[in-house]
Amino acid sequence: QVQLVESGGGLVQAGGSLSLSCAPSGRPFSISNYVMGWFRQTPGKEREFVAAIARSGARTNYKDSVKGRFTVSRDNVKNTAYLQMNDLKPEDTAIYYCAAGPTPSTIWVLDSDWEYGHWGQGSQVTVSS
Repeated sequence: QVQLVESGGGLVQAGGSLSLSCAPSGRPFSISNYVMGWFRQTPGKEREFVAAIARSGARTNYKDSVKGRFTVSRDNVKNTAYLQMNDLKPEDTAIYYCAAGPTPSTIWVLDSDWEYGHWGQGSQVTVSS
């Protein structure tokens, strides 16, 4: 069983920054074979797409409201994906989940949660006003 483990969440004031990391644990699992995505969820709402990066890192995709503030990246050698979040707003408060989605293409980017087969346990990000 593969588990993705997020780290780096926490509490920050509006305008601040946080960085999330995501790495697999359990059986051997190379993220180089997967699109890496980030989703978030708040109580009473559906999980929503935030950002994703292709296997090669050549393409990324973002939710409109985070464009220009969030940056998704990956290091396939370190087997870790990242989400750098700058200029955070109170509406960014949520539990953030990383996910890995299989795809044969090195440049495809996936933005639907049903396309992802492996998920982390989530990391709380709270932005105070």
